[in-house]
Amino acid sequence: MSMTLGGALAVAVGGGVGAPARYVLDRVVSARFDSELPWGTFAVNVSGAFLFGVLTGLAMHRHLAAVGVDLLGTGFCGAYTTFSTFTYETVRLAESGQWLEVLMNIAMSLAAGLAGAAAGLAAGLAL
Repeated sequence: MSMTLGGALAVAVGGGVGAPARYVLDRVVSARFDSELPWGTFAVNVSGAFLFGVLTGLAMHRHLAAVGVDLLGTGFCGAYTTFSTFTYETVRLAESGQWLEVLMNIAMSLAAGLAGAAAGLAAGLAL
């Protein structure tokens, strides 16, 4: 896989949109729940897994050009989803002794993320 200037610019533009989108959705969702669970990060990661699944399905059928994969997949989804924040929030819960919340966060994030990606892939393949 070779890197092109166009691909790098597409990743930069996608990332420039994905990071603020993550921040906004995280804040909107977090403000609606009075919970120790990080629902904002959960919503971001599950919706990002779904979107990436759709993009993968589209790319598999050549309905999405390489620049689209760079822009939306690597750029937007890469900046939008956040494994590091998920990890930080899970460790924070563990440090405060909230073990049920730790297990719930891990199990729900993994299950919902995989389900979101599978549903997105099915949707992308159907388009």
